[in-house]
Amino acid sequence: MKYYQNEIRLRSYKRGFHLITDDVTNAIPEILKIKVGMLHVFIKHTSAGLTINENADPTVRMDFESHFNQMVPEDAPYYIHTYEGPDDMPAHIKASLLGNSLLVPITDGKLNLGIWQGIYLCEHRDHASGRRLVLTAYGS
Repeated sequence: MKYYQNEIRLRSYKRGFHLITDDVTNAIPEILKIKVGMLHVFIKHTSAGLTINENADPTVRMDFESHFNQMVPEDAPYYIHTYEGPDDMPAHIKASLLGNSLLVPITDGKLNLGIWQGIYLCEHRDHASGRRLVLTAYGS
């Protein structure tokens, strides 16, 4: 079994849900060497998350943002952790709901995603810097 690991810094994204599938695959070209394996994607942040969902219609990403903002509002009167701004505590909650890692199968040197699936960066802060991802591909 072979193992490859790269750490990347994504460009800064505005708050919302963003397709990063190409950024991920371009950052770990070693997946081309793997016939059967897995790609683990881990985000090194507590106020942004990762998920896999619709890659074709951008309104899906807009609806995700709208729904998450309704589900986890800013300025909730019960938040105690408020000193980093009104978007910070909701960002932590949203990131925990979505998670900080993904596992994607690799088949014949390509990510084996469904035809309409893509990897999302779920950016929950208004003014975040570039997020760091650890990409670990393994297989034979």
